[in-house]
Amino acid sequence: MAQRRRRNLSMTSLIDVIFLLLLFFMLSSTFTRFAELPLQMASGGTVSNTTPPHFLRLEADSLTLNGQTLSLEALPERIAALEPGDDAVLLVSTTADVTAQRLVDLLAILRPATGLSVRILE
Repeated sequence: MAQRRRRNLSMTSLIDVIFLLLLFFMLSSTFTRFAELPLQMASGGTVSNTTPPHFLRLEADSLTLNGQTLSLEALPERIAALEPGDDAVLLVSTTADVTAQRLVDLLAILRPATGLSVRILE
């Protein structure tokens, strides 16, 4: 019976595959840092400030600020018109169908507002 001769295993193709995978993951990933949004949950208890809080209800396709329906694009103008003071509070209530991206978009719009404390209701 003839003895089978073993072939040497070539490492060249394995190195090529590893290099291609490394190249793919380097080109498909991002190296930028994502923005951090402060998130403050509202808790039960007494209210310490004298001004009444503003109420924003966020839904999947609309939002209302103090009972008035408006678009997400018009929100910065309305927030600026509220003339928030140092102790102004904005309570944000979301419905069950609101996506996390929509909430992040809202928080990104509210971030530049100075003197406004944004709190998310559970």
